[in-house]
Amino acid sequence: MPRRIHARIRRSRLTATALAAALLTTTGLAALPADAATARAAAADYCGGRCSDILPPGENGNATLADILGNKMFGTRPAHTDDQLGPYAALASAYPSLTDTQLNSFFNNASFGVPADQVASTSSPRSDVTIVRDKATGVPHITGTTRSGTEFGAGYAAAQDRLWLMDLFRHVGRGQLSGFAGGAAANRALEQSFWQAAPYTEAELQSQIDAISNQGDRARQALADAQSYLDGINQYIRESYNGRYFPGEYDLTGHINPITNAGGIDQFKLTDLVALASVVGALFGAGGGGELASAQVKLAAEARYGKDTGDAVWKSLREADDPEAVQTLHDGQQFPYATVPDDPQGVAMPDPGSVVPEKLVYDATGSASLKTTKAPGVLPGNLLTAKHGMSNALVVGGAHTADGHPVAVFGPQTGYFAPQLLMLEELQGPGISARGAAFAGLSFYVQLGRGADYAWSATSAGQDITDTYAVPLCTTDGSPVTLAANSYLWHGACTPFDKLVRQDSWSPTTADSTPAGSYSLVMYRSDYGLVQARGTVGGQPVAFTSLRSTYRHEADSIIGFQMLNDPGAVHDPAGFQQAAQNINYTFNWFYADSAHIAYYNSGNNPVRAPGVDAGLPTWGQPAYEWQGLNPANNTAQYTPPAEHPQSVDQDYYISWNNKQAAKFTSAGFGEGSVHRGNLLDDRVKDLLAGSAKVTRATLTQAMESAALADLRGEDVLPDILRVIRTAPVTDPKLAAAVQQLANWQSAGSQRRETSAGSHGYADADAIRTMDAWWPLLADGIFRPGLGDQLFGALTGAVQINESPSGGQTGPTSGGVSANESIPHKGSSFQYGWWSYVDKDLRSVLGDHVAGPLAQPYCGGGDLAACRSVLLATLGQALAQAPAQVYPGDDGGCSAGDQWCADTIVQRPLGGVTDNRTTWQNRPTYQQVVSFLSHR
Repeated sequence: MPRRIHARIRRSRLTATALAAALLTTTGLAALPADAATARAAAADYCGGRCSDILPPGENGNATLADILGNKMFGTRPAHTDDQLGPYAALASAYPSLTDTQLNSFFNNASFGVPADQVASTSSPRSDVTIVRDKATGVPHITGTTRSGTEFGAGYAAAQDRLWLMDLFRHVGRGQLSGFAGGAAANRALEQSFWQAAPYTEAELQSQIDAISNQGDRARQALADAQSYLDGINQYIRESYNGRYFPGEYDLTGHINPITNAGGIDQFKLTDLVALASVVGALFGAGGGGELASAQVKLAAEARYGKDTGDAVWKSLREADDPEAVQTLHDGQQFPYATVPDDPQGVAMPDPGSVVPEKLVYDATGSASLKTTKAPGVLPGNLLTAKHGMSNALVVGGAHTADGHPVAVFGPQTGYFAPQLLMLEELQGPGISARGAAFAGLSFYVQLGRGADYAWSATSAGQDITDTYAVPLCTTDGSPVTLAANSYLWHGACTPFDKLVRQDSWSPTTADSTPAGSYSLVMYRSDYGLVQARGTVGGQPVAFTSLRSTYRHEADSIIGFQMLNDPGAVHDPAGFQQAAQNINYTFNWFYADSAHIAYYNSGNNPVRAPGVDAGLPTWGQPAYEWQGLNPANNTAQYTPPAEHPQSVDQDYYISWNNKQAAKFTSAGFGEGSVHRGNLLDDRVKDLLAGSAKVTRATLTQAMESAALADLRGEDVLPDILRVIRTAPVTDPKLAAAVQQLANWQSAGSQRRETSAGSHGYADADAIRTMDAWWPLLADGIFRPGLGDQLFGALTGAVQINESPSGGQTGPTSGGVSANESIPHKGSSFQYGWWSYVDKDLRSVLGDHVAGPLAQPYCGGGDLAACRSVLLATLGQALAQAPAQVYPGDDGGCSAGDQWCADTIVQRPLGGVTDNRTTWQNRPTYQQVVSFLSHR
């Protein structure tokens, strides 16, 4: 950054008067002058201008204090803060007429390099690296003459674009957010949830680095890359602090005095990367752990129906391997994993009513006891606890495309934040050639993107790598055993739990007015995992622990990502699959080059003892533990690569966090006959069945059409209408509503504006009716048959609804993870009772249902009675005023404003905010790629 701009920013911090004056020039602060001498030759690129990407809101995620105040007072934003938001949002209205030539009106050109006339700036923070930023988006294109220089530049650019965000997340990963960013209730909730999921001492974070260094040359190179990356981050920290152009959030949270510059920004270290990786893995790469909720459903079902029928009801609701579930692999492949045994062994069912969540917070003082605070917090408190259905992919083989080359439209659905959790970059250097997205603070490799002649992406897989054990409690002094005991039986020996303590304290700041407070977060750890709850099994006191296969291995995936960035490692589907095998988190990986497409499911899938049911709590005993379990470093025997779902050159692949393959058991409830993956699968099938071959534009249209679809309207409403129309609807209001719903369904069941920017939906009345009706309908169909106890237990395992607005949840119970109401998040229709309603109504209609529910529910199985239930609940829905359906929120939506309730809001993680956009159920970062040739 030129010295004159440094000086301007420095002066802007000296007095309030000068600061206010500086606001008038904030729009100039982020711009760097172009250097005409910096044009360079692009790396080898086989995409032929047919690679595109997008990542809203924008690349620039850093803002000085002057920038932040300018945004608050005048609505100004630094350059490239939100310039990808408009094109991203515009696709929702423009997609029906989209052509290949129009794609880059809605996506960025993701070719390698920057044309000379598009260079906005260059810098060389070290002699062996050059960072070129383009005019269009400000994305850093980093070229190193040495590998270390490339990584140094990656770190420097990451700090330029995401320093505050990176700092936030290294504190989140340690359970230390409140002391860093303030004691807001959301900050405390978030740090508590992460401390529950991944508590470590600093020595344990370092031990994970040490373990990687012993895994061979690639691993040692990866750590060297990471250290060079940190060196780049830390150089930018020093320069920005001394030049006084660091992110203004450090001023507002009290870390630096805006007048004197007293204070500082801590340097980054390797253990910070482990903390950051634990956040990413916990959010997007884990699966399983819902065994206690599953047990509660089983117990309630047996109490309602008796043991045998109740067990059958539980199994049918669980849908562990539903024959009607949409699958990514559809050529008949089977990949048995976590198969439900006929005669489960070692099951440890909790005694009814005995389970008590483990206490986490101790010694609370001051504001630590406040459940709500005026300050909203820098991150959502439920960022981890809310269930995540992330990402989608549509990949079509060349046999079905217009030019014979595969086409892919894919990307991760990571939520919407300002700045975004991901950042764009291009890395070119010895052994590295890639462009794409990476999580801020971990961007020494591109994690999702493209190489010279191939592209890759991922969706969250969520297969079961987390098990719940019932660990018998004991006392070392022989005193009576109660739930308060802090020792457990490990292979016959009474062993004290490890006690992991994080002490947090906070004081009010300009950014967070929450009064001072403090507490200690305490987690107990056994060799069978982290204690989550206590209760009794057959009267015996136990701790229910959670054992995740990737715990203590948060950064092991570094090798797989290194390989994906290495053109020498990935040249074809085999190389891609080999790279994905080195990623221990649960992801579905997709690949495309000029001739082939491929798929691989990654994850450390533990090999369980024979007869163990991974869907229920298991006794913590040697006979039932993971094969080869070594608690010293949490390793075990894992299923070999050949047993992971995988494929090369299937006709097409789709994924929207749906079932991977036959016999690959779903970890939770709800993967049945209706899933949002059907929205993609149906559209791609239609494309392949049509007379025209697939193009980049038509596959993008298929994605966007699904992104605007209401799953309930498209795949369940037809069943509902069939039942209702078995007889005339005589009530005029009900008849009119039924016709509106039928018209909406015939028109595609979309939630789409009447025209771009109209802020009103076509078929708005039908959509409002469906929103109001769904939870009432589900309650009316199932509660009479299930009974209150089983109905409540089931809502604790899977929520009834996941609407775009986050409202209309219906009855809830159990943990927050099953019943989150999250507004303005985009991602919708992942979790809900869609399949239950669909299967039950088809059974009532007399249709053949593969994998039916074990009992009839709607009207007790009587068609006329079922029809009466549907019409009665429809009447209840029609009686709700718009303000009841959409009650408004603190984010600026008035009660009754349907469009606003659905909108996507880029959740501010710093001081600059962005405009809301119309709803889309779509990846946050997205690529559209088709390669013309190959090395």
